[in-house]
Amino acid sequence: MADAPDNLEDKPTPNNSLSAEEPVEELVSDLPQETKDTVQEFLAEAAQQNEAANEAVVEAAETSADAAETAAAAVMPYVQPDAEPPAAYIAFENVSKSFGDLHVLKDVSFFVPPGETLCILGRSGVGKSVSLQILMGFLRADSGRVMVAGEDICSFSEKQLQAIRRKVTMVFQNGALFDSISVGENVAFPLRERGDLEEDQIQRIVKGMLDMVGVSGMEDQLPSDLSTGMKRSVAIARALASQPEAVLYDEPTTMVDPLMGHLLGNLIALLKTQLHLTSIVVTHDMRFARKLADKVVFLHQGEVRFFGTVAEMDASDDPILREFLDMDALVLPA
Repeated sequence: MADAPDNLEDKPTPNNSLSAEEPVEELVSDLPQETKDTVQEFLAEAAQQNEAANEAVVEAAETSADAAETAAAAVMPYVQPDAEPPAAYIAFENVSKSFGDLHVLKDVSFFVPPGETLCILGRSGVGKSVSLQILMGFLRADSGRVMVAGEDICSFSEKQLQAIRRKVTMVFQNGALFDSISVGENVAFPLRERGDLEEDQIQRIVKGMLDMVGVSGMEDQLPSDLSTGMKRSVAIARALASQPEAVLYDEPTTMVDPLMGHLLGNLIALLKTQLHLTSIVVTHDMRFARKLADKVVFLHQGEVRFFGTVAEMDASDDPILREFLDMDALVLPA
């Protein structure tokens, strides 16, 4: 069985508030009526929790000297000298990681404001996926600080990291589904752990979530029966079932067909706006990044060559970044 799993605003509060009359309506609009109401209520609860969590991060950065100092250290290389540093839900501050003589990350700093999406770009082997594993606590940074939801997790115990993983979940390249139980039971797993849902509620949420991510009717299938893209869709449904505040996606469009890649891109974009999710997406797909990113960090040989908006990236004259973008344009012509 697989293991379980240039401008920055002074105070970046989410601008994607939900209508009180139609919370998360766009996410559930195509669901059948027998599951729609239950799923809508479940996702609306998640959206309200995430909005409150995002506001708490901003307030903590304003009132806590330590949080403000840490956030400032991570973001100040990227803001104007007189600008007030924004709050960050996730931040790397001078993070380094080596495996023996191989230096994978070298003094890396970036941040993700609450409710925004950061895309991590770069060639293979530059430390993109390692960054996600450090954020989840699966790997430890050799030096630097790693902030998640206002907490420095570098010295956390495994028990403390488990609490962080209830806030931040990861969608792995291979899905990391439990391969000995059905697709439906995979999605139901975090719902059952809550202990406060009736079985009929769980089944409606599972069915609705699978419909929402484009794998309707797959509840009784085993993960081994699914394509790579379908496994990733199920992994997203399972992640949403845990009601996270942030989701980390590791190469979500690698080895999937264009139609599934388009569906996943639209879904990730909707999840951000409807659920107030903070997201990091590791990808080599520039079209995907342009669709999703509020900001981009470009890694080269373990170092940050660029951090900023997509427009700032396009205007950059960094030769390594320009080569990466030019090669991408040749591979994927418009």
